Amino acid sequence: MSGGGSDNLPIRYTLQDNPAQPNPQPQQPLKLHRTARYYVHRVRESFTNRVIKVLCTMFLSVVLLVGIVLFILWLSLRPHRPRFYVVDFAVPSLVQPLGFENALISFNVTDRKSNQHIGIYYDSVVGSVFYKDQLIGSAPLMDSFFQEPKTTTVMYGTFTGATLTVSSNRWKEFMDARQQGTVVFRLEITSVIRFKVTTWDSKRHKMHVNCDVAVGQDGSIQPTWKNKKCPVYFS
Repeated sequence: MSGGGSDNLPIRYTLQDNPAQPNPQPQQPLKLHRTARYYVHRVRESFTNRVIKVLCTMFLSVVLLVGIVLFILWLSLRPHRPRFYVVDFAVPSLVQPLGFENALISFNVTDRKSNQHIGIYYDSVVGSVFYKDQLIGSAPLMDSFFQEPKTTTVMYGTFTGATLTVSSNRWKEFMDARQQGTVVFRLEITSVIRFKVTTWDSKRHKMHVNCDVAVGQDGSIQPTWKNKKCPVYFS
């Protein structure tokens, strides 16, 4: 029994390194031997990159310089809107309770052209007066004309009789506003204009000038409204 039991014992195996096989040694990096052709190619490539960079720098510099020149020309030659100022505005008969029977409105407006390189062609100029957005007078102010650069044009207007429509009810509104201290009107000037730059003419633009103006109890323009700049827009 004892002999048979010993035959059933597990057998253990121990793995050991084989001393006959040496450990692998790390491989040494291969040394690349570069030929003269390789270095010539690198020199040529470097030279080409430098030439490209120089050409790109020169091109960008030229583009920047041209852009600056064009911007300066645009600033000096671009059309500037004419500037309108109300110099005088009067309703003399406003001091009379029944002044609508001989009502009269007169005004004086200056048109200043500040640009020294651009002139303006004006078609006929029309002036209109509104009270509370209701038209009360309209008449031509000037025939067609050309405004030279750096000049000022004076526009006069007088509305009376057939060019001024003021009823007794409208005049009463004037009187009521006068009792409050001021009567506010709106003067509108319209024309069709073209800008002229040397030998080039622009397309036509419909010009609108809106001037709010207030007169006092004596019918004369109030000092705070005198020489006030008027908004200008085109359509």
